[in-house]
Amino acid sequence: MSATAKGQRTPAKGQEPGTLDALSEAVEAGAGLPAVARAAAKVLDAGVALIDRSSAVLAVAGASSDQEAKLLSGGEGVTVVELRVADRAVGELRYRAKAAPDPAIARMVTTLLALELERSRSPEWESEEVAGAFVAAVLGRQVTDRGDIVARAAELGSDLEPGAGVVILRAAPRAAQTGEWRARVMTLAMRALRSPAPGALATAAEAEAATEVSAIIPAEDDARLERAAAGLARELADSLSGFHLTIGRSRRAADPVDLYRSGNEARLAVNVGEAEGRALLAFEDTGAYRLLLGAMSEDPRELERFYAETIEPLAAYDDQYETELVATIEAYLDNDGNVAATARQLFTHRHTIRYRLERARELCGHDVSATEGREKLGLGLKAMRVLGIASPRGPAMEPGAEAGKVPRSTED
Repeated sequence: MSATAKGQRTPAKGQEPGTLDALSEAVEAGAGLPAVARAAAKVLDAGVALIDRSSAVLAVAGASSDQEAKLLSGGEGVTVVELRVADRAVGELRYRAKAAPDPAIARMVTTLLALELERSRSPEWESEEVAGAFVAAVLGRQVTDRGDIVARAAELGSDLEPGAGVVILRAAPRAAQTGEWRARVMTLAMRALRSPAPGALATAAEAEAATEVSAIIPAEDDARLERAAAGLARELADSLSGFHLTIGRSRRAADPVDLYRSGNEARLAVNVGEAEGRALLAFEDTGAYRLLLGAMSEDPRELERFYAETIEPLAAYDDQYETELVATIEAYLDNDGNVAATARQLFTHRHTIRYRLERARELCGHDVSATEGREKLGLGLKAMRVLGIASPRGPAMEPGAEAGKVPRSTED
């Protein structure tokens, strides 16, 4: 359709008649996203940037290097339009025009760009979806035949014959994110793994306030698996600086049939790492938590019951009253039952610590000052971490605590 067709406005100054036809022809000819972006820039008389749903920049046209930086940062004067096909977001168009373009023409441009972006990226998205379904099936123990696992991985370009392991990334935004940020995490994670881990296959899963990327890493030795996890952590530290990142790594499985076990090891490591504030944790470094892996793998309900009998009543009380009973139990155990050291760590008074310990005993029935109580509550905390249950945090608001800011003493 010509930009000067009946019913349309005269093109704005700087636009050339026929440029909308040129954009249509570029799309119809399959000229590629850079050529399509250049045609769109002429129609809109603007610098444009075409970005896919994972926030990857696909093409920039009609902009100087200074204008390009403003486009990509979404600075002043930049118009951002979400590109959709049916009910699915496929990316976005950013443009900085000298004058506002005709709304009808702008809509035609965005429609054509959305269709072209969806057409050009669909094969890659479909491949990612197939790989994701395979990884989920292997880690979920839905595929257990060795030959089937190896053959299906080979079809996806991954050689699992020499062995493999699992790395799990958990990414939680520190602040509200715009756009398809979960897809962006997946894309950046796979880019980071391509060099240290060729043939890596991954799937993504959504948690309430985070996203997880589980990757099967082909590895003929443990060193390759370790390098892949370290490289992922290093690359994402910069590209996902607005996220809290935790990475868990399994041991290498010599037989692909054991990748289900590797997935459980990596999940245990990422749960413990997140609870302890460790950005990267290997399964072999989880200490006593390893003893609970069998319970988590075979019957997690038993762990859930133990957690319910020990720590859950304290966590529920903390959530309801914004107290710090769980944090106090953790600190008390970490300080070998020393009240004064616990008070110093939590910046509160030793009398407040004693009050909290007594309140915890009343709620769960376990006395942390006694050997049996310490053992049960310590295991309850480990069960909480193994299950991936976040530790409640909040100001100490119980009677006598004065929000945890009572003058403290070093006396025991």
